[in-house]
Amino acid sequence: MFAVVRTGGKQYRVAPGDKIVVEKLDGNAGDRVTLGDVLLAGEGSSLRSTDGLTVAAEIVAQAKADKVTVFKKRRRHNYRRKKGHRQQHTILKIVAIGDHKETKKAAPKAETSAKKVDAPKASAEKSADARAKEVADTTAAQHEASAVVGTPTENPAPNDKKAAGAAKPAAKKAAPAKAKAETPSTENAAPAKAGAKKAPKAK
Repeated sequence: MFAVVRTGGKQYRVAPGDKIVVEKLDGNAGDRVTLGDVLLAGEGSSLRSTDGLTVAAEIVAQAKADKVTVFKKRRRHNYRRKKGHRQQHTILKIVAIGDHKETKKAAPKAETSAKKVDAPKASAEKSADARAKEVADTTAAQHEASAVVGTPTENPAPNDKKAAGAAKPAAKKAAPAKAKAETPSTENAAPAKAGAKKAPKAK
C-alpha cells in the first residue's frame, strides 16, 4: 500500500515503514501525527479511493537543514548584507496508511542473524588456532636465534710476546704522523729582522 501525501506545500510518496523529512510540524520525538491531505493511494497497479483516508506517522526527531548563506549587494552603493539560515525540519516515520500498518519481519531476521553469529564463531576458533601456531613458531625461531653459535675468543695474554710485538709497529707508525702534524713548517716563514741589522763600525 502506498499513498501520496501533501504537507508543508510539498508532496511525498510514502509506504508503511518509510522515513521522510518534511517541513516542521508541532510535536516532540515519539508523538503521533495524522496526515489527512492524501492525494493518491493505491496498492500495486490498482488505485484506491482517498475519501476519508489518513496516514498515521510518528515523529522521530526535530532537526535542521544545512546552512544557506543569504548575501545581498548593491554595487556602487557600498551596500553588503550577509546572513545565514537553517530551515527547521521534522523527521517522520510512516506507521500506517488507513488500515494498512507496518508489517514486521522479525522471525526471518533472527534466523539470519543466528547464522551470521555462528559463522564468526567458527572463523574465530580457526583464527585462534592459527594464531597459537604462529606464536609457537615465532617463539621457537627466537630461541634458535638467541642460542650461542660458538664460544667467544679470549684476548691474547699480556705476556704473549708475539701478540705484543704485533701491536707495537702499529703504534710506531701512528706516532710520527702525529709529530709531523704538531711541528709547524718553516718553509714559508719570513726572514728574521735581527740578522738584517748591521753592527755599528768601531771608530
